[in-house]
Amino acid sequence: MDKKTKIYIGLFILAILGYLYLENAKKKPVNWFPSYVATHKIPYGTYVLYNELPKMFPSTKIKTITIPPFLYLEDSTQVGTYFFVNDLLNFGDAEFLRLLKFVERGNDVFISTHGVQIDTLNFETKKLVSKNFEEKVFFKFKNKAFKGKEYAFDRAFPNHVFKKIDTLHTTILGITGYLNADDERTEEGVNFVKYSYGKGNLYLHTFPEAFTNYHILNSPNQQHTANLLSYIRADIPILWDAYYKTGKSKITSPMHYLLNSKYLKWAYYVALFGILIFILFEGKRKQRSIPVIVPLKNQTLAFTHTIANMYFEKEEHKNIAEHKITYLLESIRTKLHIPTINIDKGFYKNVAQRSGNSYEDVIKLFKLCDDIHMKNKISIYELVKLNKMIEKFKNTVQNGK
Repeated sequence: MDKKTKIYIGLFILAILGYLYLENAKKKPVNWFPSYVATHKIPYGTYVLYNELPKMFPSTKIKTITIPPFLYLEDSTQVGTYFFVNDLLNFGDAEFLRLLKFVERGNDVFISTHGVQIDTLNFETKKLVSKNFEEKVFFKFKNKAFKGKEYAFDRAFPNHVFKKIDTLHTTILGITGYLNADDERTEEGVNFVKYSYGKGNLYLHTFPEAFTNYHILNSPNQQHTANLLSYIRADIPILWDAYYKTGKSKITSPMHYLLNSKYLKWAYYVALFGILIFILFEGKRKQRSIPVIVPLKNQTLAFTHTIANMYFEKEEHKNIAEHKITYLLESIRTKLHIPTINIDKGFYKNVAQRSGNSYEDVIKLFKLCDDIHMKNKISIYELVKLNKMIEKFKNTVQNGK
C-alpha cells in the first residue's frame, strides 16, 4: 500500500470519527408523539400522572390492565373506576356494552379522548373552530368549589365539544372555548360531562392532554388535572387502562432496544466501523470469486394485493379507510408541502390553492374523513365513496383537472 492510499484511508477514518462525534454531541429533538403510555417520559406520555396517582389516592388500590376491557370484564365481580386516556379510543359495540353493564352494577368509567360518538347514549362531539387570528384556549369547571378558575394550554390540539347530549341523565362538569386578543370569549362548548347509568357513572372528557407530562408539569395546570381526578372515587380500585394506547408500551424490536441505549449504540457503531476497516484491509487479499445469484422476483405488488384482499374479505372497511386517509395526509405533506398538524380553514384554503381542487371539494373530503374517524365501523358504500373522493383529489393534483 503506497503512501497516498494510506493518507486517503486516514482522512476517511478521521471523517467517520468526526461524524460520530457530532452525532453524539447533537441535541436530541423533543419527541411530541402522543403515546399516553405510563412508562414514557416524553411530553405526551403519562409517566408523571401514573406515578403520582398513589400519592393522590393513598388508600386506593391502582391496578394496571394490559388486556382489552372486553376480556377483563368477563368476570362480573370486578369493581372499580375504569380509567381510559388516549388520543383516540374505538370500542367495539360488544365491548362498550360490557362497559355499560360494568357501570350499571355501581362502578364508574372515566374516558378522556378526542372526539366521542356514542349513539346508544345520545352523545356526539364536534371540533370547536376559532375565528380568532391566534387561538387562545381556556378550560373551566362548572363546580363552584373550584372557584371558577380558568386554565390554558399553549400547544395546538383538536379541541372537541359535545354538540349532542342526553340532558335527562347528564350533568355538565366543564367547558372549553377560545379567547380573543382582549381576553373576551368568542366560542365555547361543553367538554366534560357525567352520565348517570344504573348505579354508576360514566365520565366523558375530550381533552386527554390534561393528563400528559407536559400539561401537568406546566404550573398551574397540575391543579386542572387534580380537579378532573377529584371526580374519581377513592373507595373502589382505579383500573388504569394500558391496552388502548397510541404509543408502544413495550419494546418490539431488538434494534429499537439497541439504539435507545447510549452505550449499546456506540458499541454497535464501533463494531460496524471495525468491520469496515477489516473489509478495507483484508477483503482485497482474501476475496473469492462471487457466484452469480439470480435475484429474487419483486413480489411487492402480489403481496399488496394479498393483504388488501384479506382486509376486504374480513370486511375491515374501517382499517382500509384509515390507511387511505393516512396516505392522503402523507401525500399532502410530501407533494403539496403543507403541514397536516392543524386541519382548519387555513389548511383547507392552502390545499385547495396548491392542488387545483375547489375549496368546497376539499372541505367535503376532510369532513368525510372526520366522520370516518369518529365511527367504530363503516360500510362498503362509505369506503367506496371515500376512495372515489381521494382518487378525484389526486387526479386533480396530477393532471390539473
